[in-house]
Amino acid sequence: MDILSVFFLAEGEQPAAAVMARLTSFIRAATQTLDFALYDMRLSPPLRAQLIAILRERANAGVQVRFCYDGDKPPQPNVAAGQDPAPAGTSTFIQSLGYPARRIAGMKLMHSKFIVRDRASVWTGSTNFTDDAFTLMENNIVEIDSPALASSYAEDFEQLWEKENFENTGKIQTEPVGLIFSGQPATARVQFSPGCGLEIDTEIARRVRAAQHRVRICSLLINSGTLIGELLNLLHAGRVRIDGIYDRTQMADVYVQWQGVPSNHWKIPALQEIIARAGLVGKNSTPYSPTGRHDFMHNKVLVIDDTVITGSYNFSRSAQFNAENILFIESAPLAQTYSRYIDHLKAKYRS
Repeated sequence: MDILSVFFLAEGEQPAAAVMARLTSFIRAATQTLDFALYDMRLSPPLRAQLIAILRERANAGVQVRFCYDGDKPPQPNVAAGQDPAPAGTSTFIQSLGYPARRIAGMKLMHSKFIVRDRASVWTGSTNFTDDAFTLMENNIVEIDSPALASSYAEDFEQLWEKENFENTGKIQTEPVGLIFSGQPATARVQFSPGCGLEIDTEIARRVRAAQHRVRICSLLINSGTLIGELLNLLHAGRVRIDGIYDRTQMADVYVQWQGVPSNHWKIPALQEIIARAGLVGKNSTPYSPTGRHDFMHNKVLVIDDTVITGSYNFSRSAQFNAENILFIESAPLAQTYSRYIDHLKAKYRS
């Protein structure tokens, strides 16, 4: 039976050890392969020791362990050319583990955070492998036991591994896969960018446009012009409830970026109208710095009627060109589970 489960994180609400226990439990079940595609992996000594121990246990049992990771960008990335910064230290950390690993190059980001176990199960979601992600950020973790779904993730991993560059990867044809969540049938379809980046943006917009009852946002960023336009249209039509939560501090930085690009100027009043009319709650996180406190509202979630959209994919133009993964999951119980989480975060940060 193909099963889906979900685990939610919120600042100060779970110890790092609880997240690591869930991760080690997932890893411990491997009997053949463990393939990690990671953007950020930097753990404190206690967590690092637990990870080393479980990986060594599995490797000694004959499990093949491999890592693909985002290549550290230059200290001063060429932002004008579209190059994004990446957290320094991930490559050093992964190389120190001693397993086969490949630095994935590219102008943008290898931004996925997934594990494929035995080509039959997947760990995915928005959570990076850092202490801050485990304890200070709002994130979600999705675990899926499904050979059909895992095969798509495995194909994406193999493309990254073989090319050692994420450009021209992710053009993978996928179909909805049957699952069970909370004892009830569900379906899930995964897509990958950059290969399907434009399709993903178009599909998100189509689903927002077709919403009948609700659109709930739980997202670090809201900077896709396509999504902003569709949300504004829904608000003007007045037939669908829109609400949710975003990271106010990180979006303030995006406003500054938009001000420097004339073609993006329209987004500023448009998104401000959406935030005001929908009453979106903003988390005041710590402004980003490489060595600062990373306490972002880091989810990338849309709940549209009875569909949950989540993964590593931020709702941004950049995500189309990054290496990302995103799930479209049809399940009324799952949509309600995510809705309760969104309600909790809204109440927590409303003040």
